[in-house]
Amino acid sequence: MEPSDTPGTWLCGTVLAPDFAAALADYREHFALRVVEGGLVPPDLARSWGAPAQVGCRYALLAPAEGGSGGFLRLVGGSPVPDYRPLRSYGWAAFELTVRDGPSLHRRLEGTAFRILGPPKPVPGFDAFIPFQVAGRSGEVLYLNTVLADTPSYDLPRAQAEVDRMFIAVLAAEDLERALEFHGPLLGFEKGQRYRFAYSMINQSFGLPEDHETDVAMTSLGRRPLVEVDRYPEAAEYRPRNPGELPPGNALVTLTVATLDRVRAPFIEPPVARDGPLYRGRRVACVRGPDDERVELVECA
Repeated sequence: MEPSDTPGTWLCGTVLAPDFAAALADYREHFALRVVEGGLVPPDLARSWGAPAQVGCRYALLAPAEGGSGGFLRLVGGSPVPDYRPLRSYGWAAFELTVRDGPSLHRRLEGTAFRILGPPKPVPGFDAFIPFQVAGRSGEVLYLNTVLADTPSYDLPRAQAEVDRMFIAVLAAEDLERALEFHGPLLGFEKGQRYRFAYSMINQSFGLPEDHETDVAMTSLGRRPLVEVDRYPEAAEYRPRNPGELPPGNALVTLTVATLDRVRAPFIEPPVARDGPLYRGRRVACVRGPDDERVELVECA
C-alpha cells in the first residue's frame, strides 16, 4: 500500500507564486525537485478551491528528482499581494517538510531567494528533529526538519530524498479551540497533544519578548501528526488576498481521508473524481476553515 492510500497522509502543499517562472526555477535548482505535471488551472478545479480567478493560471506539481516518499509541492501562478507579510496573519503559516541533511541544505540556501528565518538548531523539549526555517520569494514559509527519531506520541517520517514530503501543516489561528474542532472532529481526525512554549518564529515576527509563550495544539490520526495549530497574538490579522484568488504564500494543503462521506465540514463544491499524479482518479473536495485556510481532501476509498 502506498502512503497516499492511507488516511491522514499529507499529499501536497500549494504555494501561490506571483513570479511563477522564478519560483519554479528556485525549487528545481535549490530543492532538487522536478515537474511531474503542469499546465493551466482548469475552471472546475479553481471553483473547487473557492478561487475562480485562478482559472488559466500556470501550475506545476513538483516531486523529488530522485527518491522521495510520494509527496508533492505545487506552485500556482497568481497576482502579487503587496500587503502580505509571512507569519503575521491567520491561515496556513508554514509547511513542515522532512529533509535528509538540514545543515548541508542550510548552507546551500544561503544567498539564494530562500531567506533564512532561523538556522538549524534543536528546539528545547523537542529532541526528535532539528529544524530550520526559510521563506521563499512568494512569501511561503517552510520548516525544514532533519528527523532523528519518533516522539513518544507521534511517528515522524525520515527523508528518502534531499527534500522530501510535507508531514505537518502549521496553522495560525485566531481561536485555538475553534480551529481544533474544525481540523479534528469536523474533518474526521483527533485532537492531539497540547504545548505552551516560547515560539521564537512567532516572537520575532511580532516583536514580542523572547520568553513570550504561545499555546500550540496538534491534530492527528493515531500516531500521525497532522496540523499544528498556533494561537497567534492579537496583533495578527486576516490574510489579505486578491478577489477570487487563493491566499498568498502558503495557500492550500492536500490531505487524504478514509471517505468524504464522513466529513462534517461543508464542501466548497461537491466532490468529484480527478485524475493525475496527485489525485489518481479519486474523489476530491475542498473545505474552507475558520481562518480562511483551504484544505483539499482526497478520498482513499
